[in-house]
Amino acid sequence: MSNDSGGTATATAAATAAVDPKRWLALSVIAIAQLMVVLDATVVNIALPSAQEALHISTADRQWIVTAYTLAFGGLLLLGGRIADFFGRRRTFLVGLLGFAGASALGGAAVNAETLYAARGLQGAFGALLAPAALSLITVTFTEAKERAKAFGVFGAISGGGAAIGLISGGLLTQYANWRWTLLVNIPIAIIAFVAALPVVRESKAAGDTRYDIPGAILATAGQVALVYGFTKAATDGWSAGVTVTWLVAAGILLTAFVVWESRAKHPLLPLRVLWDRNRGTSFVVSILVGAGMLGMFLFMTFYLQQTMGYSALKSGFAYLPFSVGIIAAATVAARFLPRVGPRVIMSVGGLLGTAAMIWLTRLDLQSDYVVDILPAFVAMSFGMGLVFVPLSSVALTGVANHDAGVASALVNTTQQVGGSLGTALLNTIFTTAVTGYLTSHAASPLIEAEAAIHGYNVAFTASAVLLGVAALLVILFIRRTPADVNSTSDQEQVPVLVH
Repeated sequence: MSNDSGGTATATAAATAAVDPKRWLALSVIAIAQLMVVLDATVVNIALPSAQEALHISTADRQWIVTAYTLAFGGLLLLGGRIADFFGRRRTFLVGLLGFAGASALGGAAVNAETLYAARGLQGAFGALLAPAALSLITVTFTEAKERAKAFGVFGAISGGGAAIGLISGGLLTQYANWRWTLLVNIPIAIIAFVAALPVVRESKAAGDTRYDIPGAILATAGQVALVYGFTKAATDGWSAGVTVTWLVAAGILLTAFVVWESRAKHPLLPLRVLWDRNRGTSFVVSILVGAGMLGMFLFMTFYLQQTMGYSALKSGFAYLPFSVGIIAAATVAARFLPRVGPRVIMSVGGLLGTAAMIWLTRLDLQSDYVVDILPAFVAMSFGMGLVFVPLSSVALTGVANHDAGVASALVNTTQQVGGSLGTALLNTIFTTAVTGYLTSHAASPLIEAEAAIHGYNVAFTASAVLLGVAALLVILFIRRTPADVNSTSDQEQVPVLVH
């Protein structure tokens, strides 16, 4: 008996010693870094029209301000998780902070479009190091279940609330300072987080094989870039042009090579077994389609609000606030009802709401009213997306083996980023083609140019509705999870994080 007591005491002492006394300070530093990444996504969206005008960026090419970031971030996220695990999570976190600050400085000082695109790509690459390192640091820093839940709650609140803060701060910076400050503002935030992290964030590494799947990362990212560039060339040269076809064929070859390589690699970036489950594979496809449809909407609504309705950058930021509130509210509802009704019903309702919102936006014209014509679509879209995201993460992680949980978690976020990249490029091409066709068939005048833009928006919103409609149909046809399946999922599997 005394031996048991001694063993228990020793174990308790070891556990106490293992608890990081600075863990809550470390969380505050990690939260600052996460806020910076979240802010960057929404702050820059509000500044798009100003940046396009200042750097003389064409309508066909403006999507690169968004896709250069999301392509690099989504394409390198899985590799970033592996690097964080084996290079050192604290070290990777610090490198990510400094790199993000440097890339932001380059973007803020950009004198031409190419420099801005390069800076956004670098931001995405360093973000792909920073995000998984931050989340894995929370995982290893908070070893007690209740404290870890609180930590992830704080992290989630930062992610949700940060989007709304970014919309408003983006408007403030663009309107009262300059669009460049939507990038430059990252520099002091990153430096503060770097200095604060040095004494409070502890290093940790994963044991095991430290080899990285560099060829897989190159093939995946190059294939996505080729596909987006093919869409861009279609906007300027046409879908049947030789250069367009060449890039699209190259994208197909690169992405096929990626799948072949991953099926044979000893240490694959993306183990294909993660995709073969019917429910899980469907959830990843749905994630791509939803990311494409939703981020495409943000691109066009920003330009519609500022260029057609004459909103200032700040007013545009406030116009988006109901969207942020709706997602948070819907996520709460989805989490409550998911164990009772299962993911299929909730995701189907969410997908149909999003589709209806996009169809509603196809009614926009030169005299549309925000309260009557835009706000209902924002509310429906945000509530629909909130209903999709929570169960989608659950389905993607349910039943996955423990050694694949990190990959599946990161893949949820990767597919949304990739979907956003491809969707933004494709929808911008559809918009540009529709505008060009309208102008060709009508006599030139300022009114016709304005009507051509409206026609382009309506066609793009129709395409977004198709993407979201297909996502809803896939959920209805292929998702087969039951409430019992959701209830049986382990706590580890249900956390939708980027850790790998």
